[in-house]
Amino acid sequence: MANVRDYFKNREKRDDKVKGISYREKIRSHKFMIFYRTILILLLAVATTAALVIQWKNKVYTESVVVSSIETTIPPNSKILPFSGYILSYSKDGASCLDSKGNVIWNETFEMQNPMIDICQNVVAIGDYNGRNIYVMDTNSILGEIVTNKPIRSFSVSEKGIVEAVLDDSNVTWIYLYDTQGEELVYFRTTMKDSGYPFSVAISPSGKLVSVAYLFADSGEVKSSVAFYNFGLVGQNYTYNFVNGYDYLNSVVGYTHFLDDKTLFAVADDRIMFFSGAEIPTSTAERLLNEEVHWIHYGKEYVGLVFISTDSGNRYRLDVYNKSGQLSQSIDFDMEYLDIVFADDQIIIYNESECKVYNMEGLEKYSGRFEKNVHLLIPTSSPYKYTLVTEDSIDTIELK
Repeated sequence: MANVRDYFKNREKRDDKVKGISYREKIRSHKFMIFYRTILILLLAVATTAALVIQWKNKVYTESVVVSSIETTIPPNSKILPFSGYILSYSKDGASCLDSKGNVIWNETFEMQNPMIDICQNVVAIGDYNGRNIYVMDTNSILGEIVTNKPIRSFSVSEKGIVEAVLDDSNVTWIYLYDTQGEELVYFRTTMKDSGYPFSVAISPSGKLVSVAYLFADSGEVKSSVAFYNFGLVGQNYTYNFVNGYDYLNSVVGYTHFLDDKTLFAVADDRIMFFSGAEIPTSTAERLLNEEVHWIHYGKEYVGLVFISTDSGNRYRLDVYNKSGQLSQSIDFDMEYLDIVFADDQIIIYNESECKVYNMEGLEKYSGRFEKNVHLLIPTSSPYKYTLVTEDSIDTIELK
């Protein structure tokens, strides 16, 4: 009997042990099942999101719909430009800034023979070639007026309203930096003999870095130099604030521009160059060009060069470079155009009557005609929605 009782006691212990192991295994199995189910749901969500993004990126639009229209009148003989989401209108007689509803933000009158303009984000400078006045405004108000003591040849403005101006003085050319109130911040002289003529100037958005493309001729040879000046703390340790420079023999550097505070590109007759550095810019990329550049366009992240196309079916070719200097896309198109706009993942080519929209992979997302003659197209904060300035209205359209 004792053995029987011992047997059943030991059997109960073994059964309890087996039951305990089975229960723990069930909990562990349940946890693994929840884990794998969560992973599966996350993978499905990622796959669905990726599919929707790809579908959106590859979506082709077939029509444009006017969602709003406001009557307005653009002064005759005026040129209009996009201005950080606003509309800038200027002529020999003055300039004005309008919002997308046609409201006048500011208006400035002046008299100029050959008005020149430079825009840096939400700041604009307007001056008269060979004149002595430069007006500085932002999207809210008129910031100030600069009166120079020598004739103006060219200028560039920063996001802070600092203006770099090239002033002529017979055999000497001066480069001045002014604040918005016209106070001289710094200046230095250049001569054809020592450095060459300042053919193109650019100032960084912060106003700390200045780039000057000099053109120099000697014994029948042409040479260009791209010089960098730093007017911050680092530049104080260098003579005349000159921190770096590059020479290009038999090249004419005709255009320079800062994309941001540490990225500049320059275009010559035979190459495009990219420079990077917040304190001492250095050359990061250089691409030789075998064709003549006809137009230059740029956005915050990309630079576009337009060439006459060798493709018999198209008139033009647009080569798009990213900020690193890599050729990211080439687009052939067959239309005369007013402007090419880079907006986020879009490349917009348009004229008064028609428009083409591409993504950065070169896919044509839209091709269509406008209902009215369009003088200006401005992207909005909503994808594939644009503000159009026509002869008598400001319209907002959306692609469908």
